[in-house]
Amino acid sequence: MPTPISTVAEYLESLPEDRRAALSALREVILANLPAGYEEVFQYGMINYVVPLSRYPNTYNGMPLGYVAIASQKNYISVYLMGVYGDESHGEWFRQEFAKTGKRLDMGKSCVRFKKPEDIPLDLIGRAVALFPVDDFIALYERNRGKG
Repeated sequence: MPTPISTVAEYLESLPEDRRAALSALREVILANLPAGYEEVFQYGMINYVVPLSRYPNTYNGMPLGYVAIASQKNYISVYLMGVYGDESHGEWFRQEFAKTGKRLDMGKSCVRFKKPEDIPLDLIGRAVALFPVDDFIALYERNRGKG
């Protein structure tokens, strides 16, 4: 029985080469643009960038507040952008900027899916990641908490 994956390094090592390269590139862009105060963790089978519980313990599920996540799924690569999802104006900005890439946007609420690694607009992902310093993201979370 294989050993369960528990770290970012183990996760990346477990991926096929093309997916490893794509997620490594995404990770580099995220880390280069991630505002101070977020933490990289491996949870839920994905690489996550979270507000640590030591900074904000008042989450709905007792887990760190997720800001961005990336994952290799069976048929695509996923990028979860909770700031873009949680704020209508930022969501509209992201859709408009994505349209400028000339590629087809495959997006759920917070999940942007890419079938081919070469279709990932790394620059745009970096700009989206940079949008919310920790305090601003916590304020967004608190405004949205209880809605829906």
